[in-house]
Amino acid sequence: MQIGPYTLKNGLILAPMAGVTDRPFRQLCRSLGAGMAVSEMVSSNSLLWGSEKTRRRADHRGEETPRSVQIMGADPAMMAEAAQYNADNGAQIIDINMGCPAKKVCNVAAGSALMKDEPLVKKILQAVVAAVEVPVTLKIRTGWDQENRNALQIAQIAEQCGIQALAVHGRTRADGYRGDAEYETIATIKQQVSIPIIANGDITTPEKALEVQQKTGADGLMIGRAAQGRPWIFRSILYYLEHGKQLAEPGPEEIRDLLLGHLENLYDFYGERTGVRVARKHISWYSKGQRHGAAFRQQVNRVESTEEQLQMTRNFFEEIIQSQQEIAA
Repeated sequence: MQIGPYTLKNGLILAPMAGVTDRPFRQLCRSLGAGMAVSEMVSSNSLLWGSEKTRRRADHRGEETPRSVQIMGADPAMMAEAAQYNADNGAQIIDINMGCPAKKVCNVAAGSALMKDEPLVKKILQAVVAAVEVPVTLKIRTGWDQENRNALQIAQIAEQCGIQALAVHGRTRADGYRGDAEYETIATIKQQVSIPIIANGDITTPEKALEVQQKTGADGLMIGRAAQGRPWIFRSILYYLEHGKQLAEPGPEEIRDLLLGHLENLYDFYGERTGVRVARKHISWYSKGQRHGAAFRQQVNRVESTEEQLQMTRNFFEEIIQSQQEIAA
């Protein structure tokens, strides 16, 4: 898939997720097959750019190209300024968030709330595209609610404004993450605009990835929540799309090694205190479905040091490995 001057190695993209798609997670997913990984949202409010949180979100050191950074806001001039700021700081693609359904975002008329105001959408897109020389992409939903599905109109505006790729989540803002994603709207958009279209929503298995690709004709697939605790989902989908059969799931040894490496990168990126806290949610995701996982999570979430967190994680997986070996014997 082509976005501006960049040819992605494949059409699988890690969705931007606040509090999740930091640099360590983006790098991990890229190493396991993702063709691109979009950063967490960066606010267009310049008062926040000096904060430690925003600086971390804009940190792309050591990442593969293209480096895509998502910006969020509702003021065209501020969004243009935010795009310039991030492009100057290493972003090679600017992604505009018009898909986030969170109330705190929509209450300030940003995210998917923007879909209610098509003239404002046009002004924002025009301002951002004019402000930077790097490609600009857009993420939207199918509409504001079931009675107001205007994703096709937004897609046509985006194409006219010079947007170089469009990701569409198959739910309205009112749906949040409830119910099943629908892909008919994405298929319609794909048929009626010429820019690359990326399908998003409920792509949780290799089989579902193929189904969504066939239903929509999309150029790419965006995976979000399904990659939490399963970053290898990208290589699994790639293998299935290429060979038509399942790749074996990683065993406990590989999961242990991936998780321990991920934890070390989190500590390095955030420092011990914050790193331990951020790591907790990832440990929880990785350990779901594992034997005695609930008891392990209760214990590991209480520790405050990297050393204890690493040791408890090692012990947990060693017990699983030993148990499997005993069963096999």
